[in-house]
Amino acid sequence: MKPALPDPLTLEASPAGLWNMANILTMVRLLLVPFFGYLLAHDHGRSAAWRGMACAVFVVANITDTLDGKVARARNLVTDFGKIADPIADKALMGTALVILSALGELNWWVTIVILARELGITLLRFWVLKYGVIAASQGGKLKTFLQGFAILFYLIPTSATWWHWVSVVTMAAALVLTVATGADYVARAVRLRLSGQKRNA
Repeated sequence: MKPALPDPLTLEASPAGLWNMANILTMVRLLLVPFFGYLLAHDHGRSAAWRGMACAVFVVANITDTLDGKVARARNLVTDFGKIADPIADKALMGTALVILSALGELNWWVTIVILARELGITLLRFWVLKYGVIAASQGGKLKTFLQGFAILFYLIPTSATWWHWVSVVTMAAALVLTVATGADYVARAVRLRLSGQKRNA
């Protein structure tokens, strides 16, 4: 009989180096991305069974997103790597889902392009100001990720019900508005951070 795995929230605090539980959970989410993409694209998304497995992997990946943050805060394992890798893992998962859904004809390409342009821009922005500090995810950014996740999950669930389609569309529209609004906020924060850093170094 295999020994029971320890609850990550009860583990003793360890030095906040690269290989800690929070960062490992983030890297697991990154590794799940290509697997999720394969399941979703299989049989052009028409197989309910494969679609169901893609949903399951998507849910598991999002659970790791919740867990890594809780572990990092509870065990004092917050690192600069985690602050950067966590949103990148989120963007990789969401981006893969959006691109494949658009390729399957289930989501308008312009929605995917707007969201991906914002996400890529904010990621580059984070690297642009990395010398002066790290822009952590805001509450609005977390809500945006939450709404995007639910909207994508609604699209992933294999059903042809018209009312379910409209629930997906409305949720995605709300996520899209928040995506643009929080993007503007991140730009303002990045500019302030860079200007304050340049003043300190002057």
